[in-house]
Amino acid sequence: MENGYLAPPMLFVVAFLFSMLGMGGSQLYIPILFWLGMDFKTEAIPLGMLLNVVNSASAAAVYGRKGLIRWKIALLFGLTMVVFAPLGAVANVELPTKPIILMFAVFTASAAVLMLSGWRPRKENLSPKGQIAMSFSTGGILGFLAGLIGRGGGSFVVPILYIAGLEAKTAAATSAMIVTFSGTSSFLSHLFTAARPDADTWLLTATAVFLGSQAGSRLMANRMNPRSVKLVFGITLLGVAAILIVKDVIL
Repeated sequence: MENGYLAPPMLFVVAFLFSMLGMGGSQLYIPILFWLGMDFKTEAIPLGMLLNVVNSASAAAVYGRKGLIRWKIALLFGLTMVVFAPLGAVANVELPTKPIILMFAVFTASAAVLMLSGWRPRKENLSPKGQIAMSFSTGGILGFLAGLIGRGGGSFVVPILYIAGLEAKTAAATSAMIVTFSGTSSFLSHLFTAARPDADTWLLTATAVFLGSQAGSRLMANRMNPRSVKLVFGITLLGVAAILIVKDVIL
């Protein structure tokens, strides 16, 4: 990998920030790894999804100990995404790279706009039936997209949970558990269909992400207000989407 020495510190920072919002971080891991010289489909996406799982699982462990996870929603939503993620990963193998990158960029930009808008029509929590309906319907759609473009889906899960009535910290914590389910399914799907693993690189980058996730999730669980972080994330994700479209689709 070109400029491989840059990867660990960059990934540490991404994990630190994304763990605060219950997102795995693959929306930045994958572009970073791609720009550092990895092949998009066979190297960047599989490793990005592995790092996504390391980050989300590490953060979920911290949030679970703090009692912040809504387990019923997390399990229903996460297991539904697990079922549909492999279908997206299979579709990924059959598609050329540029349309996948374009879809990746649109997915990222849409999530950024949703978060920056602060739109939240619901004040109350969903009823038990509403939670089940949301978990199955939205989980299935996001699971397929997560597998297709190599994402854990956290950048849409967090806003959806927030809009549904969960408080910001609870939404982030619950999302971390959901993303662990979906990201694991997506990672395994890509691992067995298109991955070219490099053990040393995978271990080094996974360690950096784990340390960043532990630091970020502990800060979030104890005293961090995520509003300012949402603003930074929204702007960052829009920038990543724009660069992907201009550099890797148009040019």
